Amino acid sequence: MTKYNLALKQALIEECLSAPSIHEVALKHDLSPSMLRRWVKGYEKHGAAGLNAKYSRYDAQFKLKVLQCIEQEGLSAQQACIQFDIRGPSSIRQWKRLYDQGGVEALHPHHTRELSMPRKPSKKTSASPPTASDSDLTPEQMLEELEYLRAENAYPKKARCLDPSGPSHCAGEKTKAVQGLRHGHRLALLLRAAGLARSTFYYQSKVLLTDKHAALKESINNVYHEHKGRYGYRRITETLKHNGRMINHKKVQRLMQLMGLQSLVRAKKYRSYRGSEGLVAPDLLRREFKAGAPNQKWATDVTEFKVKGQKLFLSPLMDLYNGEILAYQINRRPEFKMVSAMLEQAFERLNPGDKPILHSDQGWQYRQPTYRHMLAEKNIEQSMSRKGNCLDNAAMESFFGTLKSEYFYLESFENVEQLASGLDDYIAYYNQKRISLRLDGLSPIQFRTHALAP
Repeated sequence: MTKYNLALKQALIEECLSAPSIHEVALKHDLSPSMLRRWVKGYEKHGAAGLNAKYSRYDAQFKLKVLQCIEQEGLSAQQACIQFDIRGPSSIRQWKRLYDQGGVEALHPHHTRELSMPRKPSKKTSASPPTASDSDLTPEQMLEELEYLRAENAYPKKARCLDPSGPSHCAGEKTKAVQGLRHGHRLALLLRAAGLARSTFYYQSKVLLTDKHAALKESINNVYHEHKGRYGYRRITETLKHNGRMINHKKVQRLMQLMGLQSLVRAKKYRSYRGSEGLVAPDLLRREFKAGAPNQKWATDVTEFKVKGQKLFLSPLMDLYNGEILAYQINRRPEFKMVSAMLEQAFERLNPGDKPILHSDQGWQYRQPTYRHMLAEKNIEQSMSRKGNCLDNAAMESFFGTLKSEYFYLESFENVEQLASGLDDYIAYYNQKRISLRLDGLSPIQFRTHALAP
């Protein structure tokens, strides 16, 4: 009996054909990707007949034909298996070795030579005592034999329960079956029936009891839920490194897949036309959103939220040096006083001699004479995006996208008051705790504090 029956192979093939990649199915079922790929190709070429395990003996002419086809067409052993419907590539590799050593004659099956060759006795045969007739057995020996036969009869039934696709021959599956029967049978008899060494059984038992990644999985799970599913494997890897655990991001990704954890945030793309220059102020940034020091480049904008027919507006101001939200105001209406109050709050963060550039879009608030006068009083240069092109203010748009993906779209709100309270909490979290990969895995405030530390 084969390890994988026809029904199981067909189910796995259907899953491979509908999945994004064969590697994903292989990882899910702990199988070899190359084996799954061979099944899929064999099924596509030969149908269900290509999935049957074949143990037929091939004659020398067939073997030679396969080897010649490989040589002429440059096929791999896997490709030849699919084309000629051969059970596995190991057979073809063996034919190649025989042909290189002895030519065509070596490809003929040598039944007489195989029978004349001495065979090494198997462990199971050597471990079993020599059989004797029932009349020669003592009552104690007969009871011993009966107990063994009961254990031998129970073992394959237990193995089939653990692996419905067929009996497994790996030591781990054998150990599971033996452990499940220890309450009713002696261990020595079960090990004899399973053909398993005692030392192997105890080693596998220890492996089954311990998960070498258990502590790492717990750490990943804690970081994931602490940030409410907003972190993917890259940010979780950076967080673990800050906590003293040096780990490769690929292992974190693999363990998150096994645990069923994935970031709840999805990246969104935006397409725009170039737009025209504004009449109030030129675009001084020209999409150069990096700043070498705090209070060199600022950016601002207004975004809208809707909760059960009610609207709420947020006006933040960001320092492009570290992405920190220096000031913000929340209001039920997009009034100018919201923007002016936000500016007054931001002016308190200026140091003597600071002359930042404040970039915005061409919203009506930023074209008001009062707004321009407030900037001129603080020696702040005004910069504006081109009309209808939000990519010119991509830093603020990115913050709004992050805010809505990580908070607004993941929560449900009864009213705008509840949303406003949550916005306060999220902005504090964004500034103080949420790490950014472009900031060396630090939060905005941590980055500023480390950079300015003496």
